[in-house]
Amino acid sequence: MSSALSGLPFDDIRSLFRKLPPADAAAVAAVRARDAELTKPAGSLGRLEEFVEWLAGWQGRPTPAVNRPVVAIFAGNHGVAARGVSAFPASVTQAMVENFTAGGAAINQICAAFDFGLKVFDLALHLPTADITVADAFDEAGCAATMAFGMEAIAGGMDLLVIGEMGIANTTVAAAIYHALYGGAARDWVGRGTGVDEEGLARKAAAVEAAVARIGGERDPLEILRRIGGREIAAMAGAILAARFERIPVIVDGFVATSAAAVLHAVDPRAIEHCLVGHVSAEGAHRAVLDRLGKRPVLDLDMRLGEGTGAALAAAIVKAAAETHAGMATFAQAGVAGRTDRDESGVAGRVD
Repeated sequence: MSSALSGLPFDDIRSLFRKLPPADAAAVAAVRARDAELTKPAGSLGRLEEFVEWLAGWQGRPTPAVNRPVVAIFAGNHGVAARGVSAFPASVTQAMVENFTAGGAAINQICAAFDFGLKVFDLALHLPTADITVADAFDEAGCAATMAFGMEAIAGGMDLLVIGEMGIANTTVAAAIYHALYGGAARDWVGRGTGVDEEGLARKAAAVEAAVARIGGERDPLEILRRIGGREIAAMAGAILAARFERIPVIVDGFVATSAAAVLHAVDPRAIEHCLVGHVSAEGAHRAVLDRLGKRPVLDLDMRLGEGTGAALAAAIVKAAAETHAGMATFAQAGVAGRTDRDESGVAGRVD
């Protein structure tokens, strides 16, 4: 049973799904044609070749490049944190935002290593969303406005967007979203997050179960986001959606960031075609979520930090793939004999 919609705020969001631009097929074809001439056996760079095609299709460039990558971290607080679902208090969210600003977090070091830009967005940390076990996270207008804020966050120019987050208790909120979208038992979707013990894990599962039970079988993905989501998740969803229209490819981080992509996918699976998932998290059921989204992660490093770290490392690999494709010589440029094939008689012949 779906709750009644108020109409206007989400109508504007829903209309965007009817206008999703496709990948640029000509740019992908140009990449494939050049790849066939590069000084290497066909397919020998494996997934790096796929990443270049993906980048070309969504940038709309026959020679894709990663010159202005930006990591965007969205930070939000959650009322459900008061239920003891995290090993850390909600005040840590603000402290970590200050740490990002001071350059002291893991993501700062990764961005510095690869010369990536970093933006951090404080989403009303002084005003946590409601405890989702007893009340809706926010109203429709508030959720739509937060998505719109995420859309505006991509302003300023970039050619690759890396999505990350920060928010104590947000693995609980993400697990609730997955439980509402995909069913099963609450325990299927929860993990240890910041490192909760067995009692904390039980509290977390109980909170997820209560939140999803409270919304009574809600099936509308945007309503699920509004009722049991959070500000950073709504903002990430908005940023992903806006990036599609600006021809900015997106790399999504781990368990929490993927929940924003999962909401969009549930509205329309095409909505995250321009997204790669940077890594599979060690947190809970992330791999099961990726299976449902049809996404193969770039990396599997047993990471579960959040703050865009896994996605940023994946972005470095995508950048390397693009530079390899653009910088390699062709067989003709290098004066190397091209590939030969043999016909059915076994006679070798040059393939021009």
